[in-house]
Amino acid sequence: MPAQSAQISPALTGTVTVPGDKSISHRALILGGIAVGETEVTGLLEGDDVLHTAECMRRMGATVTRVGEGHWRVRGVGVGGLIEPADILDMGNSGTGARLLMGLVAGHPVTAIFTGDASLNKRPMARVTEPLSRMGASFVGRAGGKLPMAVIGARDPMPIEYRLPVASAQVKSAILLAGLCAPGETTVIEPEPTRDHSERLLGHFGAEVRIVDAADGSRHVTLRGQPELIAAPVVVPGDPSSAAFPIVAALIVPGSDITVRNVGLNPLRVGLFDTLIEMGARIDYLDRRVAGGEPVADLRIRHSELKGVTVPAARAPSMIDEYPVLAVAAAFARGTTRMEGLAELRVKESDRLAAVAAGLAANGVTHEAGADYLVVQGTGRAPGGGTVATHMDHRIAMSFLVMGLASAQPVTVDDTHMIDTSFPGFGGLMTSLGAILS
Repeated sequence: MPAQSAQISPALTGTVTVPGDKSISHRALILGGIAVGETEVTGLLEGDDVLHTAECMRRMGATVTRVGEGHWRVRGVGVGGLIEPADILDMGNSGTGARLLMGLVAGHPVTAIFTGDASLNKRPMARVTEPLSRMGASFVGRAGGKLPMAVIGARDPMPIEYRLPVASAQVKSAILLAGLCAPGETTVIEPEPTRDHSERLLGHFGAEVRIVDAADGSRHVTLRGQPELIAAPVVVPGDPSSAAFPIVAALIVPGSDITVRNVGLNPLRVGLFDTLIEMGARIDYLDRRVAGGEPVADLRIRHSELKGVTVPAARAPSMIDEYPVLAVAAAFARGTTRMEGLAELRVKESDRLAAVAAGLAANGVTHEAGADYLVVQGTGRAPGGGTVATHMDHRIAMSFLVMGLASAQPVTVDDTHMIDTSFPGFGGLMTSLGAILS
């Protein structure tokens, strides 16, 4: 898909529903694929990333069938029942899918070869392969621990206790998935809590998971291995990371008043919403409820005069995917917004910290980027007028299209084809609210 531009738009109005949560969608397919019986999933995100996971689970023996829009059925093979895939497992752009499935394969006595697109094949996998090697798996990949990579699963996987050097829900989940096939207990110690969808869904399917918050702020997650997972229905809430884009758009476009329905409000995913409210955002939570074991609500968002704030490093795990769009909000705030603890952004779909800084520079926004921080000097209005290099990163593309909706001059992004990896229908949803995209 070619370059796309966004330009100053009238007030955004209307009610929309964003696609299903990507993190939960991946995990529902994976756990349904190794459960006994048939799991019914509703609200599944049908983006490219999740569809790659669905196809990979099919190649390893699960029956994965689309019934209707967002409605899927998965018949599993049981824990330990994966078959060796005959073909290479292509993960596309999905780092989540790749790391989680590498963990799953590591616990089974099979060999699988993983690859991805040009962006994914540049991303490091050593943080996953190191603990999985301790459990008995072997890995043969490109220099620097990069895909394509052969994963040779453990014939007799061993439980481990592993302290994460850096908080990462993907690494934690990979270890727990490998631990399903190991006898005894596998424990992951995370320096601070990260999104807990794996723990919630493992429990939902019948695994025994214990969570202990230690006095030093760390969290100990322990899984008892070799459970029998039983099929269970999964209702996937709207993805808060996707909801972030229409939400920030409504906050910065004068006169806007929108509602986003059925947004997941997992406490470990709402760092962006908490930050925006601190900045003065008018965000109202309506009809709070629980769906599929996850808290959800409808969110009403109105245009707001935002002010700069300091976002502490401790909040990073709960909003790691939302910093690009937060940087856009900060450009329209008045005063200085400082974001700390951003080292993880260096190893996402792109070097997101560098990509955000370059996008801000291209559009006349004063900022300073360091190894693990970003400071944005907001003036209440972004000049715009620039072209942003997306580096095949869907969140960079969507964030700077949002910027263009309220900038003095249009903002162009060089590529939008990758947006479908996480947010199919993004353009249509935004234009339905009144956004002008060309």
